[in-house]
Amino acid sequence: MPLNTDDILKAISNPTRREILHWLREPARHFADYPHLLDPQQDGVCASFIQDKTALSQPTISSHLNKLHKAGLLTSKKVATWTYYKRNESVIAEFLRELEQSL
Repeated sequence: MPLNTDDILKAISNPTRREILHWLREPARHFADYPHLLDPQQDGVCASFIQDKTALSQPTISSHLNKLHKAGLLTSKKVATWTYYKRNESVIAEFLRELEQSL
């Protein structure tokens, strides 16, 4: 899938979404107080933990996560009824390279 710089810029224009990306950079550190069933670095962080940390409503956080996912900045993994999210480091790196070359 080709990189869509405009979609990524729109996704990271929101401070909450940037904060989520920051937290997911070091999930074990930022979500240390949560009971993880999976390895947060390898498998991601449960959406409900992200929602709890932001103190935003479930629909609001779901919208933020969906925008980050659609822009390619996050990957998701379903485990039973829960969805786990982690950063898509390859897309983030490609975006940063492209941004550096274009500015």
